[in-house]
Amino acid sequence: MVRPVGKHDNRNGPKMKRRKGQAKKKARLKRQSAERKAAMPQGAKKAVTAKRASKSAAAAPPPAAATE
Repeated sequence: MVRPVGKHDNRNGPKMKRRKGQAKKKARLKRQSAERKAAMPQGAKKAVTAKRASKSAAAAPPPAAATE
């Protein structure tokens, strides 16, 4: 099979550039999130989620008593 060359080559067109850019962006985000997870200490994630839970519980108003 002969590859398209020059004028007929659509691998460097605007649509393909957008697709390549999107793929690079996804790869970059995935790599960065993995690096962040690796840099975080082992028990830090549990402590952060526990803090969030206690904050949201403190911020929420107490449930109203049901009257019959």
